[in-house]
Amino acid sequence: MSDFHDVAAIADVAEGEMLAVALANGASVCVFNHRGVIGAVGNLCTHAEFLISDGVLHGDGTLECLWHGARFDCRTGAVRRHPAELPLPVYEVRTQAGRVLVGPRHTSPAPSGP
Repeated sequence: MSDFHDVAAIADVAEGEMLAVALANGASVCVFNHRGVIGAVGNLCTHAEFLISDGVLHGDGTLECLWHGARFDCRTGAVRRHPAELPLPVYEVRTQAGRVLVGPRHTSPAPSGP
């Protein structure tokens, strides 16, 4: 469990919401709740480094960066709409005792298009 960081209470991440958190190593992470499942991705858009957590989590599971409209799949980090070309990193997430724990990054998928 030592690779996991306690970042928030589950109650702090309501359905359809996103929350910016910082890991102990300084990484900025966007924690989200999509259809009752909590996940986490890197919080900087790969196009222009705008905060993903300041964007929109759509019902179809895409995260939209508000700066230029890039969209990413919330589960895989894959690009779903340009101008971004590189995927977001995806982090492991566990929930335990009412808390959200964010772990190591998964390998990002290969660059993909919409």
